[in-house]
Amino acid sequence: MDMNTVQAFFNKADAFASHNGMTLTEVCEGYAKAEMLLQPYHMNGAGTVHGGALFTLADFAFAAASNSRGQLALSINSSISIFKGAKEGKLIAEAREVSHSPKLASFEVSVRNEAGHLLATFQGMVYRKSVLLESLLPASEKV
Repeated sequence: MDMNTVQAFFNKADAFASHNGMTLTEVCEGYAKAEMLLQPYHMNGAGTVHGGALFTLADFAFAAASNSRGQLALSINSSISIFKGAKEGKLIAEAREVSHSPKLASFEVSVRNEAGHLLATFQGMVYRKSVLLESLLPASEKV
């Protein structure tokens, strides 16, 4: 599957990520990068980025990286460790595949601020279904 198609699919089809201002900026086999410019609605009561916003950004990059081989992959386990907060600027999540088989794959995601400081790490595992991602695309978007 063409990586531009994967990127366009996730930027359009993931309504939750889009609603939260997240954009997939890069994708290749087993890798994806997503970004989010912090907005007031991303903040918790303490005035720093909400843990749920960090998790969602990491999960968005994880979803794109895990589906980048063209086979539908769905999360079966994920966790996050948060080290540092942020109050402004752009956050960047990079997901990398660390292990894969025909049915299971594991990923690590780092979430950093624009200065490159590590804010969180996310680990996730997916189950690969026997469905091609391309089959989920509208006919007008198939390559």
